[in-house]
Amino acid sequence: MLKLWGRPTSGRTQKVLWTLAEIALPFELILASGVMGPKGHVSKGNTPFGLVETEQYRAMNPNGRVPTIDDAGFVLWESNSIVRYLAMQYAPELLYGNDVRIFASASRWLDWENNELLPPQHDMVMHLIRLPEDKRDAQKLEHARLEFIKRLAIMEEQLGRTRYMCSEHFTYGDIAPGLRVHRWRLFNLESPSFPNIDRWYKEITSRPAFNVWTAQPEHHLEG
Repeated sequence: MLKLWGRPTSGRTQKVLWTLAEIALPFELILASGVMGPKGHVSKGNTPFGLVETEQYRAMNPNGRVPTIDDAGFVLWESNSIVRYLAMQYAPELLYGNDVRIFASASRWLDWENNELLPPQHDMVMHLIRLPEDKRDAQKLEHARLEFIKRLAIMEEQLGRTRYMCSEHFTYGDIAPGLRVHRWRLFNLESPSFPNIDRWYKEITSRPAFNVWTAQPEHHLEG
C-alpha cells in the first residue's frame, strides 16, 4: 500500500490527497510536519507532528518537508511531481485524457499555483490564522489579498475560454488551483465578482473526491 507522509492542513499535502481520492487508490497517511501539530502551529508554542527531522525521513526527503510518498519502494517528494506521477501511473485517461498536450497544460497550472497562488495565500494563512494575534500584520494581509485577486483574474480569463483549467474536462490541473480557491473562499475576505470561477468552483466542489479530504474547513482554517 502506498504511504504518504504529510498533514491534511498542508496545501501541498492536500494536492496529493485530492489526487488519491480521484483515483481511489488505497494509502496510509502518516502525520508528519515540522511546523504544525495536533493543536496547531508552532508559532503559538504547539508541538509539531515531527518525523521530518529524523534520519529515516531525511533519507527519503533531504528537505525535511511534506509531502513524501513511498509507492512500493518508489520514493518521491515535491507535491506537484507526486500529483503528476499519480496521474501518469494510475489514471492517465481520467486525469488528463491520456493526451500529452493536456498533460503539459495541466502541469503548467500546477506550477503556476505553486509560483503564483501559494505565496500570497501563505501570507494570508499566517496573518489571518496561524501567527499569534500580536504578530499578525494587517498591511501584509491586505497586500496578500490584493496579490491573490490579481492571480484570480488570470484564472477568470482562462475559465472564460475553457470549462476547466485545461480543457472541457476535469484534469489534475484543476486540483491545485481548486484547493487554493476553496481556501480563499473559506477566508471570506473582500473580493470582486468572478463568474467564471464561480461556475468552475461549483463543478469541482461537487466531485465526490473533493469531499473526501479537501472540503472540510478545519483542513484549511486550523491555526
